[in-house]
Amino acid sequence: MKSISLFVDRESFVHDIDPITKLYYILFAIIIPIILPSFTISTICVGISILLLLTAKVIRKTLPVYGFVFLVLITVVIIQGLFKPGNETVLFNLGPFAMHKEGLLFAITIALRVTNIVSAFMILVLTTKPSDLVESLVRKGMSPRIGYVIVSVFQIIPEMMSTMSTIMDAQRSRGMETEGKLLTRIKAFIPLLGPVVLGSLINTKERAMALEVRGFNSRNPKTYLYVEKTFTYSKAIQATMMLLTICAVAWRIFL
Repeated sequence: MKSISLFVDRESFVHDIDPITKLYYILFAIIIPIILPSFTISTICVGISILLLLTAKVIRKTLPVYGFVFLVLITVVIIQGLFKPGNETVLFNLGPFAMHKEGLLFAITIALRVTNIVSAFMILVLTTKPSDLVESLVRKGMSPRIGYVIVSVFQIIPEMMSTMSTIMDAQRSRGMETEGKLLTRIKAFIPLLGPVVLGSLINTKERAMALEVRGFNSRNPKTYLYVEKTFTYSKAIQATMMLLTICAVAWRIFL
């Protein structure tokens, strides 16, 4: 059975860490470069996240995401380097345009922060089952309805990709060309939109009915099928991140 989430099942200590600690790490990875806005700190945060992705053996799954992000960031570097207000120091010329040091440094800072945020989120998405994440949040007091929305968000892209793959296989079996030149691919893609959207709506309705039958809206106290996932060093990791954040704030204020 095909998974309808981005979770990659591997044996690693990153997978064993509970979802709440990974959420703390995302906040930590976002806040620290903001408190201490330097290339060194941002680079260290990116390096830690990539190291965790390598340890979790999911780095290959991140390559398409990084590819898309870097494509967007290249445009940011070009625009900021050429046209950012306040540009003064010219590094080199691109035809009639000049690339400036101030804009380039600003763009690199943005690129590092975006890469850092994406890397931190990829750790959570690729090494955590959506059901484990939502269950942990619900145990902490979050509404099950919000939990259902979060699960749906995690599952919608893989589910739509799976549906598109199934429909394209059906079209190929009927002799329809779905590969080749760009125009051929576009012609094959347009007929996919209707069935994919309609199928998503039908699946949503069926899920809502199934949840209602199982008493999702019941106000009675809920029980859990599985024991809550915990990690031996979760408290220590959370405390360390909290301490480092406090130290970063103190450093920014007093130094």
